[in-house]
Amino acid sequence: MDDTISYLNTDLDLTSTVDLTTLATALETGGVPPLHVTRGEDGLWYACCETSKQFEEPEANITAILVVVESLAEPLRAIWSGCTHCEFNIGYDCGTRPWAFTQWLSNELLGRIAAVGASLRITLYPAEPDKIA
Repeated sequence: MDDTISYLNTDLDLTSTVDLTTLATALETGGVPPLHVTRGEDGLWYACCETSKQFEEPEANITAILVVVESLAEPLRAIWSGCTHCEFNIGYDCGTRPWAFTQWLSNELLGRIAAVGASLRITLYPAEPDKIA
């Protein structure tokens, strides 16, 4: 990594009281494969998924995930709706340039995120001094 701020990707993070394996398989079929699907020591199921395709901005990335989520048929939609946590987590590598860096999400996309019952999180990964060129 150099010292440039950049969008990395958007994770879809899910938590549920029921096994998320079937839902993760359906998401994978749509191009949103899981990084992991695990059952925690607390008895809850956790899944983290990302798109197979890389995007330059979160708007297109989240749209690609939503297309798959919005197309889920029953009983997969019931599993999704039963999740205690559905979150789009936008990740950025941080640096010192450019001086100002902006990306946006449209009101249409924010409405679609809300309509499927998901939340939005932004994660900033600090520049590591030993990796800055």
